[in-house]
Amino acid sequence: MFKKILIANRGEIACRVIKTARRMGINTVAVYSEADKDAMHVEMADEAVCIGPAPARESYLVAEKIIAACKQTGAEAVHPGYGFLSENEAFSRTLEEQGIVFIGPKYRSVAAMGDKIASKKLALEARVNVIPGYNDAIGTPEEAVEIARGIGYPVMIKASAGGGGKGLRVAFNDQEAHEGFASCKTEAKNAFGDDRIFIEKYVEQPRHIEIQLIGDAHGNCVYLHERECSIQRRHQKVIEEAPSPFLDAATRKAMGEQAVALAKAVNYQSAGTVEFVVGGKDKSFYFLEMNTRLQVEHPVTECITGLDLVELMIRVAAGEKLPFAQEDVKLNGWAMECRINAEDPFRNFLPSTGRLVKFGPPATTMEAARPMPGAGGVRVDTGVYEGGEISMFYDSMIAKLIVHGATRPQAVARMRDALNAFVIRGVASNIAFQSALMKHPRFVSGDFDTGLIGEEYPKGFNAADVVHDDPVMLICVVAAVQRQYLARNSTISGQMPGHEYRVSEDFVVLMGEGQHGVRVVPADGGWDITFAGREHAVRSDWQFGQILYRGTFDGEPFCMQVERIGLKFRLFHWGTQADAMVMSARAAELQALMPAKVPPDMSKFLLSPMPGLLTQIAVVPGQEVKAGEVLAKIEAMKMENVLKAERDCVVEKLLASSGASLAVDQPIIAFR
Repeated sequence: MFKKILIANRGEIACRVIKTARRMGINTVAVYSEADKDAMHVEMADEAVCIGPAPARESYLVAEKIIAACKQTGAEAVHPGYGFLSENEAFSRTLEEQGIVFIGPKYRSVAAMGDKIASKKLALEARVNVIPGYNDAIGTPEEAVEIARGIGYPVMIKASAGGGGKGLRVAFNDQEAHEGFASCKTEAKNAFGDDRIFIEKYVEQPRHIEIQLIGDAHGNCVYLHERECSIQRRHQKVIEEAPSPFLDAATRKAMGEQAVALAKAVNYQSAGTVEFVVGGKDKSFYFLEMNTRLQVEHPVTECITGLDLVELMIRVAAGEKLPFAQEDVKLNGWAMECRINAEDPFRNFLPSTGRLVKFGPPATTMEAARPMPGAGGVRVDTGVYEGGEISMFYDSMIAKLIVHGATRPQAVARMRDALNAFVIRGVASNIAFQSALMKHPRFVSGDFDTGLIGEEYPKGFNAADVVHDDPVMLICVVAAVQRQYLARNSTISGQMPGHEYRVSEDFVVLMGEGQHGVRVVPADGGWDITFAGREHAVRSDWQFGQILYRGTFDGEPFCMQVERIGLKFRLFHWGTQADAMVMSARAAELQALMPAKVPPDMSKFLLSPMPGLLTQIAVVPGQEVKAGEVLAKIEAMKMENVLKAERDCVVEKLLASSGASLAVDQPIIAFR
């Protein structure tokens, strides 16, 4: 067994690998960029080596720097995590040539299966079902359009080296094929250093289901059941679960056997995932791609099987045999994972960067490195801490929230509770959106496909779209919170005699378009509230200053987060979110007397919708621009975002240049 390994990654997955290595008695080496000098994985590792500036292309993607760190520290092996160099055939080959073990498949397998074009051809030879398409690299946008027409729209434009939703576009017409090809090529070049693009038929109303497998160097290979990954936004997974609510035992077995056949065709040795697209009521399935690495969503497989996939990868890399056969793999209970990302669901999921002013994950009962199936509970995998920074240079993931239950309904209920108890402040997060999905009837029923989010939230996520379980409860509790806030203000010392802060018992609650009068009277252990002619009891042992409240409303328990912005409250409760504004009656009268301030007219400016790097300005001063034309491109959290003209206009002045770091709402272009 290795004495020391280096983790060629950062964030959550680096911390995850370190935990297992530590339990196995293996020393660890972290690598970090200048932006990550204070990161959690650096603190956790036994040693750490700085490998360059913040941009990944100058640090985490530079194989020579990783290898130099191995030689400097004496690391015998490298675990690549996921992303970065994890599926880079040249990197794993060079490590082997240097006498350093790659904790993953052999470079020949990486080359064969990490290349989506080559892997489809191999899948055909191994008698694995594949999607119709053009399986060679495409040279130009014009060629892409011609091929797309031949296949028939809609088509999927994909980077051969892509993954994680990067280098991927769906096109429904010639224009989208032309633009999608160019975007995929640029994005793939920046993310993977490989800009080869191919096209395949897009299966409509598909489910995305993947098979986890593990192979060793002794000819053994088994599949570890499936993961349902159909809840996606922009082709990136949002919620994963295991097993799938869609598959039956026969389909699971058939998919697993095809995945193993493909892995054996390339002598696969390590953990890997074969992804399938499954369509129709007949559960027909087609090979999509093989990920020759550990997946982001691997914890749900660990929860239902009781296996530590990181430990198995390390043991296989050290030459050990798998300690079990196919018939020994169990399926215990149900597991789910929500990716908690730094993005604002109320601004069309734009990336959010900054300091984590508050980071309070729910209480955990499962250790990341030692899953406990059957015991149930909550697990949080993360690489951040309160006070740390969320950088624009890397992906948006803050944490992975994983739950396990005996049944799917129990897992869903446990996930709702865990999401409601997860507190993040300082940056926006998608917790409210995840919570709403957990309550959506299509998700709860298990009757969904990859189009669920686009179909149910075509204009983005809005709290008003979510019907609250109990609006009366929401109105009463938010009034009680405001009453508690005012009561605290009244106790502040140093108030002038005769001008003390006085607390009103009468409040107006604005919820949506409605106004609701509420009376809040302190009572033993909470408040008695009169609303719409009825008496309600809110009881809680909360202390103001916290933002997570637990209590009872008319005897029923509730858990609520409150984010106070002025007099506006954003409340999370029981898997939904609603916005409400609360004010005292006197404050409402004063507000009515205040003149409205007209915001400045910014209609003649292109504003940056997110923090990011301005990679291209596609226009020049004096240029006439038509609606729909590309104006600029911004790279944020490893994704390219294309900004287009909303109407015909003329460019007056460029206010930023390529290479600039942009803030939210920073002007980029001025128009006449």
